[in-house]
Amino acid sequence: MTKKFTHINTEGNAHMVDVTEKKVTQREARAQAFIEMAPETLQMIVQGRHHKGDVFATARIAGIQAAKKTSDLIPLCHPLMLTKVEVNIEAELDNHRVKVTSLCKLSGKTGVEMEALTAVSVAVLTIYDMCKAIQKDMLISQICLLEKTGGKSGDYCIK
Repeated sequence: MTKKFTHINTEGNAHMVDVTEKKVTQREARAQAFIEMAPETLQMIVQGRHHKGDVFATARIAGIQAAKKTSDLIPLCHPLMLTKVEVNIEAELDNHRVKVTSLCKLSGKTGVEMEALTAVSVAVLTIYDMCKAIQKDMLISQICLLEKTGGKSGDYCIK
């Protein structure tokens, strides 16, 4: 089965997909990302000893703001009226990393996958930015869509 690119018109030019005739459905997407760092860096964050303040709170707010601004950042994304954006941040001390997850929801004509992915991406970038003076070799990885529900293409869940 060959799928066609929806963001390319018949002339081969990029365009925003027309969702006028699509049905409004409940849509939800979850994404995740990780940032690995030295145990000392992670301990400093967890213990609240970072000189720039609460790293996780700042990253959480950045992720929420980013989800709301996705259409300004990613060409051809529709501006969406999000009804929920949640960013959760968990220190995994044994693995010397931070796990960031997001949940985005809305009732609309197009999905929220890009908003969920943008939220986790900007959240881990914010953690990196706040900690780069202490450690430059942090590793951001495994940015992925975990699941999405709603819409014509149906549900998706990572295996």
